[in-house]
Amino acid sequence: MDAGTGDRGELFVDGIDGRRTDGVRPGRGAVTGGGTVLFSDAPGSGSPSAAPASARPGTADTAGAASVPHARHAPRPRPGGAPARARRAGRWAKVAQRIVPDDLQPEVLRVELTELGDAFRAYQRRPEPDLAVLAGLHDRKARAFALWADVTGDASLREEADRAAAAARTTREMDANRRGVPVDGEGPVVERLLTRGQGVHARNVLAHVRTGAPFPDAEPRLAVLMLTLRAARTGTGNVTGQDLGGWLQGDAERVLRELVDVGWLLLPQDVTADDALMSRPEEPAQITVPTLIPTQPRPFFFGKVTRARLSGWAQKVVGDRKLRKKKAGAATRLLAVYTAAHSRPDGCLGAAGEDAGPALDEVAQFCGLRPEEVAGHAGLLVAAGWLAEDADTTDGRLRGRLAERVLPLSGLL
Repeated sequence: MDAGTGDRGELFVDGIDGRRTDGVRPGRGAVTGGGTVLFSDAPGSGSPSAAPASARPGTADTAGAASVPHARHAPRPRPGGAPARARRAGRWAKVAQRIVPDDLQPEVLRVELTELGDAFRAYQRRPEPDLAVLAGLHDRKARAFALWADVTGDASLREEADRAAAAARTTREMDANRRGVPVDGEGPVVERLLTRGQGVHARNVLAHVRTGAPFPDAEPRLAVLMLTLRAARTGTGNVTGQDLGGWLQGDAERVLRELVDVGWLLLPQDVTADDALMSRPEEPAQITVPTLIPTQPRPFFFGKVTRARLSGWAQKVVGDRKLRKKKAGAATRLLAVYTAAHSRPDGCLGAAGEDAGPALDEVAQFCGLRPEEVAGHAGLLVAAGWLAEDADTTDGRLRGRLAERVLPLSGLL
C-alpha cells in the first residue's frame, strides 16, 4: 500500500488492486487497511477535499468519498535525508543481519558499522579466503558492537561483540596453523605447503605404508607411497611413465611387475607394465589399489583437495632438485619424506621435548633399512642440504633439524 498527493495536492492511499481511497485532510490519522499516510512536504499544496475526521485501522469510512482521476504515483522522499538514500539504494545499511539505525550516534559509530557490513560482504565475494583479513574484520566487529551495546544498552549486541572477539581469536589460530607459525607471531613466517591437519593425514599415510607395504625393500615402498597417494580417495588413480621413472629410475619396470604380481596393484586388462611405463600425460595409465576401494575398510579418509595437496607435497620431496643432483636412492628419499612429515614448524624432528625424536626402528622400517643404516642416509641428506646438521641416532631416536630451505615442507608436528 502506498500513499501520496493527487493532482490538486490532496492526499491519497493506494488500495487493493491498485485502487485509491478518498482524499483526506493533511494531519495524522489512520487509513483504510491499516496503512500510514505519507504527507507531502511540497510547498503551496492546494486545499484538500473533505475527509473523515477519524477512522479506525481496518475499517472503511466512505463518507464524503471521491475518487481521484488520473492521480500520479506517490512522490519520492526528499533526496536530502539518509533514509531516502537508503531507500533509493534498495536496502538499509546492515551488518550481521542487523539494520544500522540512520540516526545512531555517535556518527563515527554509524559510519563504522555501515562500512563494516560492506567489508564483510566484499570478503564473501573474494575468490580465495584470507584468514588474516577475516580475523581483522572480526576484531573491528567486536569493537564496534561493544560500543553499540554501550550506546543502546542492548545486551544482545554485547553478546554479538563477544562472539566476534572469539571468532577473531579462532580465525587467527587457524591462520597460524595453516602457515605454521606461533599464534603470538614469534618465529619465522614461512609459507607452508601443508596445514597442520594435512600434516596429520600425511603421517597417517606414512604409517599405513610402513606397516602395509607388500615388500620390505626401499624401491617398492617408495612406489607404494606414491601410488597410495594417487589412489587414496577412490582406490583408483592415474600415473604416467614419467612419474614411475622419476620415482624408481631404473627399477621402475621390476617394481611395477612385482606389485601387480602380488595383487597389491591392478592395471586394466589391456594394459601391461610396459604400457604403463610408456604412458604419457595426455593418456595416463589408470591404476587400482584394491585395499583403498571405498567398499573395503579404509585406512584413512580425506577430501580431494587434501589428497592432491599430499600427493603434490610428496612429489616435491621425492623430486627435490638437490636430492636428484646427489643421485639419492629410494631409501634416502624415503628418509627425506619421513623427516619432513615428522618435523615441527622450526624444523626440529619429532614432537616437542628435549629427548624427542622419531623412533629409529620405525624410521628404518618405513625406509626399508636396518636401524644402523639410518645414520648413513641421514648424512646424505645433510650433504644435499636437506638436514641442517648431522643427525643423532643414539638411544633409539633420530634427532636432527630440517634445513631452512626445506621448512615449507614441514609436517608441522
